[in-house]
Amino acid sequence: MNTIIESKESLGVLMLGNNPIELSKIVRYLEEVKGIKIITEFAFDLKGSLHCLSTFRPSFIIIDDNIGKSELNLSVKSFMNEKKTKDVPITIIKNSNYESIFSNEPLNYVLKSNMTGELLYRALTNSSKYRRTQDYLKLVYRKRKGKLMKLIKETF
Repeated sequence: MNTIIESKESLGVLMLGNNPIELSKIVRYLEEVKGIKIITEFAFDLKGSLHCLSTFRPSFIIIDDNIGKSELNLSVKSFMNEKKTKDVPITIIKNSNYESIFSNEPLNYVLKSNMTGELLYRALTNSSKYRRTQDYLKLVYRKRKGKLMKLIKETF
């Protein structure tokens, strides 16, 4: 008798928001996607999310913009500076396109009104590719900047 073993991709997702009902909707959307296994940790503020990081290594971070602009900006800055999460892509779940997030870091955004499991999954995987590309471009820039400065010094 042949048995088929279904392998599932595991996604570790740290979810930050102040509304458990909204966060559970987001998890249900991700659970709709076939072929992935979602491992989630929930936090309701930055302090709670940093506590989660002591035992959990997320592949992705999802932040619901309902937590407020100041908490959102503080969380993004902290995640960008935290050793465990500085390379983890962050996706912001937004209520509307009318409010902007005042962050100088490039982030991924998904509107709640258009959200489906497939769209959210695609946004997460694209944010990972985007993050790797961003890191590569920073590296190349640093290398080329040094070569350019050396060329300028030799010229003058």
